[in-house]
Amino acid sequence: MAEVKSAFEKAMEKMKSIESLSSEEKAEMKDREEMKSLLAVFFKGRLSRDEIWQRFKGIKPSLLREAQQSIADSLRLGTSQEEFVLRRDGILAIEALKEKRNPSAIESLINAMERLRKEYSQAKEQAVQQLRAAIEQNPQLRMRPVRTPDGRTTYQAALSVDEALQTKMSEFLSEHEKRYGEIFGQALEKLKRELK
Repeated sequence: MAEVKSAFEKAMEKMKSIESLSSEEKAEMKDREEMKSLLAVFFKGRLSRDEIWQRFKGIKPSLLREAQQSIADSLRLGTSQEEFVLRRDGILAIEALKEKRNPSAIESLINAMERLRKEYSQAKEQAVQQLRAAIEQNPQLRMRPVRTPDGRTTYQAALSVDEALQTKMSEFLSEHEKRYGEIFGQALEKLKRELK
């Protein structure tokens, strides 16, 4: 049976491993922890673009790339406008600190991703409105398939327009999200390659 270690034992093991590190490795570890704490503050929305630039100013170039990659990894198709702008600003502010930088290409990629995200949201909202109108006008669309104990499928009226809408939307959304998700994922990978 595996031995269960206490938190104290784990902390002592970590301390021993830290003590065996060289001074460069310790400095790298300290810088990485500082970068992670700055990212935590950033993700909470507590840093403006200028503050991001100021705070990340003294961080090593390799950690700047790592910070950008972390921010890029947090970009999602369903991200709100506010969060998307925050992440775009963070990536661009850090890009300005790098020795080898390409802000115009990165901004162009992020803007393309933002347009895709907006198109995705608009198409989703438009589909909800159109489907709701169709369901309200055609009661047959409120029917849902139900499997009987003997294995046959019959149709029953759904309880509400919202319930019917939810059923129909789940079918649409899975295809919609898959299609846009693939395109967004490709754009994200291209962005991450550009950040290196």
